[in-house]
Amino acid sequence: MNPPRDTEPRSSTRETNRYPHLREISLTYEGRSEHIAVRPPDISPRGMFINTANHFPEGAVLKLRFRLTDTNFEVETRCEVRYCLPGVGIGVEFVGIAPEAVRAIEREIRSVPRSVGPGV
Repeated sequence: MNPPRDTEPRSSTRETNRYPHLREISLTYEGRSEHIAVRPPDISPRGMFINTANHFPEGAVLKLRFRLTDTNFEVETRCEVRYCLPGVGIGVEFVGIAPEAVRAIEREIRSVPRSVGPGV
């Protein structure tokens, strides 16, 4: 049996693996009205890595909306930037995410075939 996919190096603080599994995503910086361009992220039940060229300071709070690929479940939540890789993207942790959204993300991740490589 293949181990779960992890699309970025495992850090000593990461509690769950992340999977690329979203159909659409919308991100806005709280207090601003501009739309932020992003590419499909990798997601876990606690957060995600979002590929974006925009720079955000650690601790910035963002509004996030995305739709899961298999279930079509739409998640709307706030998230906090935990780290920023300039020109690459940001690692965010969900803040106040609804329990049913966490369960939907967990179901989505469980549905990922273990034999498929990262980024597919």
